[in-house]
Amino acid sequence: MFICNFKLNGLKLAKLCFISILIIVIIIFSISIYRIFIKPKIDSQKAKSEITSDGTSCIKNEDILEIESKNYTNILQAVHDNIDSYIGCKLHFSGYVYRLIDFDSNQFVLARDMLVSDDKSQTLVVGFLCSYDDAMSFEEGTWVDLTGTITKEDFHGEIPVVKVDNIKKIDIPDDVYVYPPDGTYIPTSFMF
Repeated sequence: MFICNFKLNGLKLAKLCFISILIIVIIIFSISIYRIFIKPKIDSQKAKSEITSDGTSCIKNEDILEIESKNYTNILQAVHDNIDSYIGCKLHFSGYVYRLIDFDSNQFVLARDMLVSDDKSQTLVVGFLCSYDDAMSFEEGTWVDLTGTITKEDFHGEIPVVKVDNIKKIDIPDDVYVYPPDGTYIPTSFMF
């Protein structure tokens, strides 16, 4: 017959539990600090340089950034959040002409409808404000393809404005919708 006798010291057991819980709390706290303050800075720097679909950077680049349905909102959000980094960047994209009542005669938004529900019943108009001297020659709702350069202007605050270099009317494309930004965009500010 084998007998095993254990003697538990309550004080030592309490210290062991306290130290174990303290270590777990410190680990969770460290991970939280990293994910909230350090990782977004690293990821936003990566996002700035990896914003294009082919992996090349458009920041201060002479190339023309092609905006497609799959990267439309990621680029739109990145440019709005980091305007100064994108000034001078050339864009090529398509959308429809959308105007608001307080726009000047040379302004319009080159817009797309962003799906906010899975059944395509709810959309939100998103796009870049554009400036073009002959903007009124394009009726609202007209689909156009344009190439332009990002500038910074004041319109109810500082926003990016695309100065149109080339613009032409096109037929409605097959992929008219864009989708909310995916996980590749990391915001640079947080609300707690």
